[in-house]
Amino acid sequence: MAKIELKRSIVEEIANNVKDAQCVVLVNYSGLTVEQDTILRKELREAGILYKVYKNTMMDFAFKGTSCESLAEHLHGTNALAISADDATAPARILNKFAKQYPALEMIAGVVEGNYNDQAGIQALADIPSREGLLGKLLGSIQSPITNFARVLSQIAEAGGGEAAIAAKGSGEEAAE
Repeated sequence: MAKIELKRSIVEEIANNVKDAQCVVLVNYSGLTVEQDTILRKELREAGILYKVYKNTMMDFAFKGTSCESLAEHLHGTNALAISADDATAPARILNKFAKQYPALEMIAGVVEGNYNDQAGIQALADIPSREGLLGKLLGSIQSPITNFARVLSQIAEAGGGEAAIAAKGSGEEAAE
């Protein structure tokens, strides 16, 4: 009886974590060393992402009735979940960067804002820049025309300003005589 209660609390924990998550990524971590896994966990934790290894059967029970139900078909082997409640792209970006460095890590599938994504979809999501990066590009795009306009006005003022100074000097000399 105690085992069932213990398992039920784990299933509820998983269900609560994925219920309101912006992004849930299922990864296969077999082949990673303990050192590599520790580095990955630290990086994910610093980004505010929950990364946890659960038994596949527990995840299967927890996924029932949630948007992550489609991930159940991928639950075989050594799997872990990366869950982000705030950022929809952060888990995929960090895991993708780590997988390039350590090919043993494999992103299997994920659910982003309630929509299922296979491995190719998660890979595409990983290539999207962070929110801050996108805002920076947007501000750069907005600022560029204004900067160019100011530069043109400055050049016109310099070119025209020289002629205006000569004209003012000439009219001042005439007034003095």
